[in-house]
Amino acid sequence: MSLSIGIVGLPNVGKSTLFNALTKNNVLAANYPFATIEPNVGVVGVPDARLAKLAAIFGSEKILPAVVSFVDIAGIVKGASEGAGLGNKFLQNIRETDAICQVIRVFNDENVTREGERTAEFVDPASDIEVINTELALADLQTIEKALTRLEKEARIAKEKAPTLAAAKEAQELLNSGKLLFGSKVDLEAIAELHLLTAKPFLYVFNVDASEINDQELRKKLQALVAPAEAIFLDAKTEAELSELEDADALELLQAIGLDEPGLTTLARVGFNTLGLQTYLTAGPKETRAWTIHKGDTAPVAAGVIHTDFQKGVIKAEIVSFNELEAAGSVAEAKAQGKVRMEGKEYVMSDGDVVEFRFNN
Repeated sequence: MSLSIGIVGLPNVGKSTLFNALTKNNVLAANYPFATIEPNVGVVGVPDARLAKLAAIFGSEKILPAVVSFVDIAGIVKGASEGAGLGNKFLQNIRETDAICQVIRVFNDENVTREGERTAEFVDPASDIEVINTELALADLQTIEKALTRLEKEARIAKEKAPTLAAAKEAQELLNSGKLLFGSKVDLEAIAELHLLTAKPFLYVFNVDASEINDQELRKKLQALVAPAEAIFLDAKTEAELSELEDADALELLQAIGLDEPGLTTLARVGFNTLGLQTYLTAGPKETRAWTIHKGDTAPVAAGVIHTDFQKGVIKAEIVSFNELEAAGSVAEAKAQGKVRMEGKEYVMSDGDVVEFRFNN
């Protein structure tokens, strides 16, 4: 299972700088709209301090973290849903992601243009959020309007299609009222076939000046703009610097600006939580690895992430929590302490479970 997050925003808000930091790639970051022409995709390991410790216990040759795919999508402008800028091409790129990460400019820079004009004094996060959300909502309304005729015909023939039609109409009404679908009472599963943009989970990254990153009053004000969605506060330029430094130097820079962890680590963690994901761990001499599953998944479903055939074949799972294994120092000692247990097919996985599956021969 892989997690894909589309990075969107108006031109010149720092999307490509953020993407560079995430992937340590040299994606073009230029001060003009549409510097990103094709969506760049970067696969990023999710920081997890448990993996190195687990690898030390098992003497693993390599470590494989859970991963997130970040898609850097070109700047959206007002009218994108009608084809303005590079329009629907980019809306389609967003449609293929699991979640949407909207980057909003809060930093001041007189050299950065906003849709072709130098507007250092015009930094308006609320307006920028509204532009993006409006374009996504308008694109969804177009999708629904095109689908309604078909859904009405299908509902007349097959009664099981009635819930889909009802949910589509409810979604249309909600979008027309200026609200987004994610987090609403609309039955999103019923209209999953429409792949609506605003039905996806939203994350909001506020790209602030380094000097304001710990301004709690500013954070409170910006968080209120997107509540109840999650907000991440970072300085993309600082994150890009951190990505180029050795761990000790990066820690020194973080401490200098009053942070405990890079904003990108926060982004990866929040992305996992927003999508209801967690990881379980496997380890051995060859590798220590984190596997991504949904919260609430059972042991067979978790085994199926390793290989689809495993889901049917698993009969038991030998499990110890990472914290208990670390405290014990070895699997043998954890077993001696009674911390290792055998669980059956009904077991619901917990984050940080260290697992060895048992299968039918």
